[in-house]
Amino acid sequence: MDLVYSVLRKHTANNQKSFQNYECLHEGHTLCAVSSKNTVAFTTTTELEDASGKSWGSHVYVADLNTPWHSHKVTSNRAGVTALEWDLPGEKLLLADAAGLVQIWSCREHVLNDWLCLGAATFSGEHILAAAFFHNGKKISVCAEKKDAVFYTEKFTHVRFAPSVRHFGGRPVEGCLVISTTGMVGVAALTQETAPAGALPLTGGSGMAPLLATASDSLGSTRHRIAAADVCYGKNGHFLVAVSSGSASLPIQCYRVSVKQSEEKCVIVSQALPSFFLQSSPAAAEGLYRHVAQLKFVVREDADSLVVASNADPPPGTPTNCTPNSVYGGCYTSSGSSSSSSSVSSSSGGMSVNGNSCNGGAGGLVEIWELREKPLPIHKLFQPKNHTNSVEPYKTVLWQHQSHFVASSPVVCVTTSKLPPPFYVMVALADGTLHCLHRDSLKPVASSSLNLMRQEEPPAAKQQRLSPCVSHLDMSWLGCVLLAADTLGQLHLYRLTPVADPGGGSMTVPHVVRLLEYCLVTGLDCWDLLVCLRPGLVDAVADRFSDGFNRQLAPVQQYHYVHFLNIKTSLYRLTVSGQSKAADLTSLLMLHSVATAFKSLLRPSDLSSHDKGPADSLAAVMTEPLADVDKVLFHLEAKEFTVEHSTLQSLQQLIQWVADLALALLARLPEQRGNSTPATKPSGGCSPASPGYELLRDYKALNTLRELLVVVRIWGLLRQSCLPVFVRSADSLDVLALLFKLLSRLVQAPEPDEALLGVNKSEMQW
Repeated sequence: MDLVYSVLRKHTANNQKSFQNYECLHEGHTLCAVSSKNTVAFTTTTELEDASGKSWGSHVYVADLNTPWHSHKVTSNRAGVTALEWDLPGEKLLLADAAGLVQIWSCREHVLNDWLCLGAATFSGEHILAAAFFHNGKKISVCAEKKDAVFYTEKFTHVRFAPSVRHFGGRPVEGCLVISTTGMVGVAALTQETAPAGALPLTGGSGMAPLLATASDSLGSTRHRIAAADVCYGKNGHFLVAVSSGSASLPIQCYRVSVKQSEEKCVIVSQALPSFFLQSSPAAAEGLYRHVAQLKFVVREDADSLVVASNADPPPGTPTNCTPNSVYGGCYTSSGSSSSSSSVSSSSGGMSVNGNSCNGGAGGLVEIWELREKPLPIHKLFQPKNHTNSVEPYKTVLWQHQSHFVASSPVVCVTTSKLPPPFYVMVALADGTLHCLHRDSLKPVASSSLNLMRQEEPPAAKQQRLSPCVSHLDMSWLGCVLLAADTLGQLHLYRLTPVADPGGGSMTVPHVVRLLEYCLVTGLDCWDLLVCLRPGLVDAVADRFSDGFNRQLAPVQQYHYVHFLNIKTSLYRLTVSGQSKAADLTSLLMLHSVATAFKSLLRPSDLSSHDKGPADSLAAVMTEPLADVDKVLFHLEAKEFTVEHSTLQSLQQLIQWVADLALALLARLPEQRGNSTPATKPSGGCSPASPGYELLRDYKALNTLRELLVVVRIWGLLRQSCLPVFVRSADSLDVLALLFKLLSRLVQAPEPDEALLGVNKSEMQW
């Protein structure tokens, strides 16, 4: 468990003193959430640029985990944000606060610094504790029996998982479900209309947000106070909700919540499920841990396991710096206790901490409870009988205590993996320590502390060191990194010890390749996996990943081609020796995108010949041994390559890039001759998925470049101003014809001979 980086608040010498004077205004309960695209959303009490505390409130920021120092503000809220969640694709952000306001945000055109509120809803007087997006019904898992299969379709299977709410025809509805402190369960759904009747003003004068379609109901038969809650998904489209009143003497209650849409209205049905008491476990039998701090399902799509964190009362006379704050949902005095120091956290389990010391002197307990089927003895009169009159044992579902972990400090936050199988349970304590526990036994695997990071920092002259405490935790989707947010809104990223199999062991090449292929199929971002990858495994992983991709069927390769190039490029960027390969793959990706854009503009002149378009005709001509670009034009239909003049002029920069790429490749041909011997395919070319990739030896990419030069030649006859610009020694030199000629000779020859190198050197002296 190694610290990768910490993003701290930086202040100049002018505002450093001001920041220290208003230190209490900057601390507060903060949240963080990591999306499937490794984008982090986090909250702060004051704006990041504010040193005097004038912007006190709740501010939401987003940043890429790869560049966390570039954070972008989403919105500011008057009430404290108590729930922060991403949807499954990682495109929409859900915000809920202590005043009952629920907002759904999305970035405009996939730009991280420009956000748009898709809709908002208000549950007046409700303090939102937990929230979750509706499930879209898409779930892909690794088939354990065929994890070593060749084809992706056998290795990864689509699991039957129903959407949470459906439109007519089974189309999933976009929206969210929220749980409040009063025992209310509410839903807010995006309607089909882009601008429904009514709008809600946003904080800070940032415009009006469309109203969401809402519905609410009581979670149980009667409304009761809730201090901790968590939500997970059921495979039949329902939600599983676990709640606690904050007192260990009262049961942990579970509910099954179903949402149905009828005539643009949502109907909520809540059904009670088996509950359990914490006193039934051996660790809590003595009654020391009286206050439930947080509930967390081990897997968000499986309700069979639940993590329960509870804290003990601090010793008499022990000072505590945890102040109750109803706005930020920090601390609540549990029922049955009049001590103000006895507190449990709301929504995400974080404690609202102020001051330099976060340890109140009490301990904490983390338990795992599992839902199991167990036979119960009943009287023979009530025993069911089958058709053979034999007595069948009566079975019921009960929660059973599995394992526990005793901490020396109160538990602040608990988080688990998002995807099965779960390996770790991460726990943050009030003394600033982080503990990585094994999921089954809760035995400590690794630990760290924010105080260790501060001790390693060189002390600055006349500068007071702040001591913020951990406020919230979240893990990446692959479970490879842990993100911790402290009470100042500062981020700390930790690299977790990778586990290849449930039995333990270090990360192996097959396991890494399997995770990369899973990211390729599902669309998840693999940045967190690459951070944990040892440099010595990069080449082996890249080779095996490429071999597996080459074995897939042609339609599968075509569908995942762009994402595959992105992953392969990211792998080579991890090592110094792979930078040139990464640059070639980046150029190949750009070449593929430009070729797709250019060919999409071509239209067949005969509408009846849809089976063979202009791009197919051009590809067929390129197979012939023609080195003169003008002779190639005689084999093509000029009308099929006609494009409007205004469109051609807008493509001039891309046309210039194509010509520059051809020049760059031919210019470095003498330098790279004989430097490497890549694996060749039967056609004599080098695949982008083969080890030791070089763009100069990928004859398929070179043919694509030749095709683009032919297209540019035709477009230049239509509009000369769209042609690329060259600096040449002679005005009569036809650069496009020369580039096509040299590339054609390079494609036709398996290895560049002396004649080609000589022509290349003599004719390119411009």
